[in-house]
Amino acid sequence: MSAVRLSGDTHPLTYRIQPDLKPLDLKAYEALDGYAALRKTIKELQPGDVTKLVKDANLRGRGGAGFPAGVKWSLVPMGADAPKNKYLVCNADEMEPGTFKDRLLMESVPHQLVESMIIAAYAIQARRGYIFLRGEYIVAAQNLNRAIDEAKAAGYLGNKVCGGDWGFELFVHTGAGRYICGEETALINSLEGRRANPRAKPPFPQIAGLWGKPTVVNNVETLSNVAHIVLRGASWFQGLNQGKSKDAGTKLYGVSGRVKNPGCWELPMGTTAREILEVHGGGMKDGLKLKCWLPGGASTDFLLPEHLDLAMDFDTIARAQSRMGTGLLTVVDDKQNIVSVVRNLEDFFARESCGWCTPCRDGLPWTHKLLQALERGAGQTGDLEALEQMTRFLGPGKTFCAHAPGAMEPLQSALRFFRGEFEAGIAKSPSQVAA
Repeated sequence: MSAVRLSGDTHPLTYRIQPDLKPLDLKAYEALDGYAALRKTIKELQPGDVTKLVKDANLRGRGGAGFPAGVKWSLVPMGADAPKNKYLVCNADEMEPGTFKDRLLMESVPHQLVESMIIAAYAIQARRGYIFLRGEYIVAAQNLNRAIDEAKAAGYLGNKVCGGDWGFELFVHTGAGRYICGEETALINSLEGRRANPRAKPPFPQIAGLWGKPTVVNNVETLSNVAHIVLRGASWFQGLNQGKSKDAGTKLYGVSGRVKNPGCWELPMGTTAREILEVHGGGMKDGLKLKCWLPGGASTDFLLPEHLDLAMDFDTIARAQSRMGTGLLTVVDDKQNIVSVVRNLEDFFARESCGWCTPCRDGLPWTHKLLQALERGAGQTGDLEALEQMTRFLGPGKTFCAHAPGAMEPLQSALRFFRGEFEAGIAKSPSQVAA
């Protein structure tokens, strides 16, 4: 993060983050417009007004899928006939390899998430919320719990939020550490104390989620935008992209790998990958060239150096046959063997499969085994064709959830762009060696 003091008008998510990354206490947070949006919500807005604001702002989910948050909220039953118990859940199980943006927000500005969750809960009239947190994020858990305690003591949480008639309780729930919990229905099962397997949909969580009640699940970065939209308006949020994209707002972009300045920055939505890598990331380390890059975590397709001038938004990256995902670039340099890179990724995905459906449970370990052989130079004729079959058999619509299809994205693109490196891993016959 930059040591230069940013403005809330241009960098709403990060302007309160201190140079030493230590979180603000309640008093310091309030001095920077903290909880002003919540007070405005309770005093001036109806629940439907908040949902409409978020819809009008075109806030798309920042967890990877890009689904409009306001549309998701609007699917929750409202009115006198709606179920009395509803839940808001924050998906803070940030286990996507190469992704660390939510950790920055939770550790450095926890009150922002707490305030925004209270407002979001008001919009759907939920009375209880949970932050489902990756268990390894110990500092984030400490800071969030401290912020929740401070908010409760100040009357921002409890039976009468800001002295009104509506109440809300918020809790931090630390998970046991499984990647599959990033899938919202697997997260809900885990939160209920069940095995973290995805659920069949429909019904969707907005109708029957946590303990069978209407539930909204949103990502940390997505929710953190809500208070700012309420305070400054939908038009302001739409203008944050500076005309770079049809997607609104700012985005926490980042880059990891062998670059000079790995990190995370809040930039206008639609900022190019080249700017993220070369301006903010400082470019590749000396002596290295960019070979390829993942635009948003391990479960996205590789792109090439010629794709760097693409806008990093949902639709642009999709047209390039990948996904923006979490928006944090992972770069691969020209000294790395792509087979080893993909083998490492597939090792992760195979270990993190919940084992619920056969293609994922059996197909991912088989994929990993084939890649191990190719990496050693012990591959067999037909291995590449088998891997290509895997990308189809484990693709979208062939498995119970998106885990295996996500695992196939880096593999299918690596085979397309760097087939020669895979072919080099096929063992030569004695006659070929003699020749």
